[in-house]
Order: sequence, then C-alpha cells, then structure tokens
Amino acid sequence: MTIVAIGSIPLILVLGNSMLIPVLPQMQKELGINQFQVSLVITVFSVAAAVSIPVLGYLSDRFSRKAIIVPALILYGIGGLLAGLATTWFANPYMWIMVGRVMQGIGAAGTAPIAMALTGDLYKGGQQSKVLGLVEASNGFGKVISPIIGSLLALLFWYAAFYAFPIFCLFSILLTIFFVKEKKQKKEPPSVGKYIKGLFTIFKNEGRWLFTAYLAGATCLFTLFGILFYLSDVLELQYKIDGVLKGAILAIPLLFMTTTSYITGSKIGKNMPLMKKLILIGTGLMTISFATLVFFESLVPFISILVISSIGTGLVLPCLNSLITGSVNAAKRGFVTSLYGSVRFLGVAIGPPIFGWLMNWSRTGMFLATASLTLVVGLLCLALIHVKKKKPNESTNDSLFNKLQLT
Repeated sequence: MTIVAIGSIPLILVLGNSMLIPVLPQMQKELGINQFQVSLVITVFSVAAAVSIPVLGYLSDRFSRKAIIVPALILYGIGGLLAGLATTWFANPYMWIMVGRVMQGIGAAGTAPIAMALTGDLYKGGQQSKVLGLVEASNGFGKVISPIIGSLLALLFWYAAFYAFPIFCLFSILLTIFFVKEKKQKKEPPSVGKYIKGLFTIFKNEGRWLFTAYLAGATCLFTLFGILFYLSDVLELQYKIDGVLKGAILAIPLLFMTTTSYITGSKIGKNMPLMKKLILIGTGLMTISFATLVFFESLVPFISILVISSIGTGLVLPCLNSLITGSVNAAKRGFVTSLYGSVRFLGVAIGPPIFGWLMNWSRTGMFLATASLTLVVGLLCLALIHVKKKKPNESTNDSLFNKLQLT
C-alpha cells in the first residue's frame, strides 16, 4: 500500500495537463476565447510548477516529504474546484480558471518530484529500482488514460474535469497520510545559502553537459504537448471527432511513448555508452518523423508517422533521467533533479502556445521547424556528452559522473 500511495502521486500530476487536452477546443468555443488564450490553460499550470519545484524540493529536504506532498495535493484539488466553480458562478470565468490553474501548478510542484525523493528515502538497492520503475509506470499509465478520462468527463459537461481533480487528490491524500511512514532525518538539512551556492557550483563545473541534457528533456516535452495540442484541434475541427474516440486517438502516441520508456528504463542500467546511443537514435527518430509529417494529412498515415516520434521520445527520456540523476553525488542530486523537473515543465508550458502560433503561420513551417529543433538538440548531445566505458578496477559505487568526459 505504501507503493500504491507513492505511485498515486505522479499520477495526479500527469492528469493536470493531459486530461484537459481533449477539452481545449470546446473550452475555447464555450468561453469565447482565442487559440492562444486557451493554450495558456496548459501554460500557466506548467510555469507555476516549474518556478515552484526547486523551492518545494528544498522545503521537503528541510522538513519532510509528507509535510510538502499533502498540502500540495490539497492546493491542487482546491485549484481544480475553483476552476470548476468559475465556469458557472463567476462573472469572468476565464480569469478565475487561470487563477485555479496557477494554484494547481504550485501544488503539482510538490507531487512527482517529491515522490521520487520519497522513494529514495524509503527504499534502497534493487527494491528502490523496482519502486522507481513502478512510479514511472504510474506516470506513463496516467499519460495514456488521461485523454480518455477527459473525453469521458466532457460527455457530462465540458468543465467536469475540473471537478474531478479534487476527487483524485483526496484519494492520493488519504493513501499518503495512512500508508507512507517516513524515517527520521539523521543529519541537518542544508541552509538556504548552501542550497544556492550548491546550484552555482554545479553549473560552473558541469554546466555544459547538464544544460544539453536539460534542453533535450524540455524539447521532448515541448514537442509532445505541442503536437497533442495540434492533433486535438485537427481532430475536432477537421475530422469532427470528439468524445471518447478523440481521447483514444490522442492516447495512441502516448501509449507508444510509455511502452518504449518502460522497456528502455528496464534495460539501460548504468550503461552510459548505451544511454548516449539511445538519446541520439531517439532524437534522430523524432527529426525524421516531424520532417515526414509535412507530407501526410490523412489521419491514419499521420498517426502512424507520429508514433515514430513518440518512440523516439520514449528512448530519450529514460536515458536523460538516469544520466542526470546518477551523474551527481547525493549531496547535490536534489538540486539537479529539481531543476530538471522545472525545465521539463517549461517545455510543457511553451508547447501549446508556440504550436498554436505556428499552426496559424504555416503547417509545413511548423513541422520543419520542429524537426530542425530536434536535429540541433541531437547534434548538441553528440558534441557535448562524451562517455567512456567503465575501467576493470572502477568501483560500481562510483558516480556516473566519473564516466562522463565533458568537452
């Protein structure tokens, strides 16, 4: 039940954006707003989370994981309730929906990133790897089912998803309170001064490859949510597909990404050369897929080609996660992984508005620009992340950073 409780936390995070993707075109129509404004429903959530993650990560080190997770889930649920009430009770519903989404974003910052740290606190060795794998599987499962859940809820009324958030949060809160038992801290947590100094030290010494890895992670999430935003719009306006069928179609690329991520994460271990190779293959597949989408407008061929980019994303993300988490010693790992989470959220945040603008500019230009971005990111990974094989006398407990050769 402890594992179920921990696994429910990142599931809540995933629902925050993915469950609303199928509803965005209808929301735009009902509220009388433009495409950029409706894309901000995703953006403000992700920006608020990105800004809040390092702060809540530090607070969870200073106090406890549960002391941050439970209030964060409560805030998340209240934000959803506020957004739901705004649609029927408030004079300016769009503004109050934005306020609710900001509250949800701040709450989201205290969910998945803290759950990963909590797993590290409670489990060690092989058991820790298994639980982390289940947490990642929960995250991926949420990505697959959330568009379908959002579509089903929209059959009741278009804003029903907002009212569903408090219910999901209550379930996770109860599991966390009753089944997660934390260990007492044995040493004094770092002061604010040391926390900030640690950040500067990391990026002074290891900034080039870390920024490259961060950019790659943000690019994967940027393209994923940008394409889903585009696909959701096309399905409704061009093909007149909505409801559960629309959610099921949106879940197809997510299912391939999740399956690939799970398989990749279970196979890579600490094999650094393999990680880099898979990152390059993944960015290559994304580039080929996005460039090829220019020539396909029919739905079935389009989805088939899009799946290739999803497989590429599924290859890249687990390798980046292992690379970033394992390449810095334990004293600095919280700083690095928190910032990585922030950058990923920023990728999600800017995806829908930028793709909305590109859609109005040029469909061909949109896909070629996206392909160019993933190509550049792949070349940066090739140039700035150099790895070497482990020496025979090298300890298996050494930091993965010892196996990185930085240019």
